[in-house]
Amino acid sequence: MKKILTLLLAVSMICAFTACGAKTGDKKVLTMATNAEFPPFEYMKGEKIVGADVDMANAIAHYLGYTLEITNIDFDGALTGVSTGKYDMAVAGITANAERRKNMNFSENYYTASQAIIVKKGSDIKSADGLKGKVISCQEGTTGEQYLLDKKYKIQSFKTGSEAITALTAGKVDAVVIDNAVAKALSDKQAGKTVVLKEALTKESYAIALKLGDDVMTGKIDKAIKALKKDGTLNKIFEKYNLKVDVK
Repeated sequence: MKKILTLLLAVSMICAFTACGAKTGDKKVLTMATNAEFPPFEYMKGEKIVGADVDMANAIAHYLGYTLEITNIDFDGALTGVSTGKYDMAVAGITANAERRKNMNFSENYYTASQAIIVKKGSDIKSADGLKGKVISCQEGTTGEQYLLDKKYKIQSFKTGSEAITALTAGKVDAVVIDNAVAKALSDKQAGKTVVLKEALTKESYAIALKLGDDVMTGKIDKAIKALKKDGTLNKIFEKYNLKVDVK
């Protein structure tokens, strides 16, 4: 009888612990896919992934009580990975457009961007009209690529923005179209060989991508973003990377 009572006590203790875990057992690791080829939002600094998106994601994880785990893959892979549920979220300067919303959830917007044109210094391309008949490079899978395809321009798509601008400096293409903040960051590294035109080709909003239908996690991320906007954390992150502050 004593053995039975001991066994019953052990079982009840296990059930109690299990019930406690079910009550507070939210996953403590938040998995994030990114493409660290998109400065200043995400890029490599030595062996470390850094950038405005990375700082924001860490702040979100901290607010939610999670540990952030980042996987660096190509841009298309990040979108596919989150849409299939392999990662909790994708944070990579992702424009939340209507086409992507068919395949994934999005958080509320956190940054307003546009597509910009990079050309060689002294180029005869002075505006979007000058792109006609030219060869333009871009990053594949991006809204910049889609803009060029919609306009039926001649394009060369690359895995990264760095490869796209290298094609420009090497004389293989006439211009690059990529997100404005990234265009500036990439052009600044070219020692005056390239310039970013002032004309904005589009107006876009960045948001965090999540698995389609994952409304619980989307709600948590939205709550965190709103809190980071309200307490000024997001503004400070943007200022750190010389990004315009447009948080409302």
